[in-house]
Amino acid sequence: MARRVAVVLFNLGGPDKPDSVRPFLRNLFRDPAIIAAPAPVREFLAWLISTTRAKGATENYEKMGGGSPLVPETLKQADALKAALDEASPGDEFRCFLAMRYWHPFVKEAVADVKAWGPDEVVLLPLYPQFSTTTTASSMKAWKDAGGPDARKVCCYPTQHDLVTAHAKLVEDCWIKAGRPDNPRVLFSAHGLPEITVAKGDSYQWQVEQTVAAVVERLPEPLKTHEICYQSRVGPLKWIGPATEEAIERACEEDKHIILSPIAFVSEHIETLVELDEEYGELAEEWGARGYDRVPALGTQPDFIAGLKTLTLDALSGDTGLKPPNGALICPEKFGRCPCREAGLVMDAKAEEKAA
Repeated sequence: MARRVAVVLFNLGGPDKPDSVRPFLRNLFRDPAIIAAPAPVREFLAWLISTTRAKGATENYEKMGGGSPLVPETLKQADALKAALDEASPGDEFRCFLAMRYWHPFVKEAVADVKAWGPDEVVLLPLYPQFSTTTTASSMKAWKDAGGPDARKVCCYPTQHDLVTAHAKLVEDCWIKAGRPDNPRVLFSAHGLPEITVAKGDSYQWQVEQTVAAVVERLPEPLKTHEICYQSRVGPLKWIGPATEEAIERACEEDKHIILSPIAFVSEHIETLVELDEEYGELAEEWGARGYDRVPALGTQPDFIAGLKTLTLDALSGDTGLKPPNGALICPEKFGRCPCREAGLVMDAKAEEKAA
């Protein structure tokens, strides 16, 4: 029997014009998943940070036409995913909906649009391959709080075959386009988190490491020299490291040609186009890097879209609930905030020992 299937794509979102920058930042920092503080303190900090950072952030968004490209890029991914799903399951009707966490289209808007369409099935698909309480969990909570209908939910997919293939191809293509430079070092840069978030059982850093390990395994020998690093630090807390700028400096000191991959970002946005391309690119030049080339974000890379298609179809064939790919547990026991753990799934002893 033909089904109407709504696929909800979660992401951060971004301001669409200069006047949106400050409220976008305030929405971001008032989220208790981002700043874990009592509500009055969190509201004050959100107001303070959004006020003090608005001018600089607006200037950076002006470099991209006045707003973030993240929503337009996600719309392209939605169109590509729908086409892939239509081809794979022609008896069903698919429609993709965007659900952004901190600016339009908000999660509550997606909930209203999905309900108005009246699907038979709903799949919640976060565009965060690596789970974090600050991203996937926050979006899932927003869906529930907005009265979202019951859905089949994808948890995370840090080592999903097509995702890994996409990353590996983009890294190698970047190296080839740069002329196959000698002595390369691949820097895999991901958005950072405060150390305290990880200490409380957030599996994000561990999952980033699993993604990188799987990608490196598929790279040619000259590209296996690599380092994982973290960017976009905000506030006074100690964050996981090493910081991306430290990794760049170290690579420069060792006369490496830097190939920088945004390993945890699926779309181009301010943290790739400004932070990586401009700010870190300038640092690499200033510190005398042999070369600096940045790998594109996943975007609509065919393997990545194929992976999203597979995740969607797998979700439709399983039980309703928050599930990792194929129902297999990913995270070891120490990451107690992993929703797979909360769902009662258990990793076998051999895998548990290897993950630890």
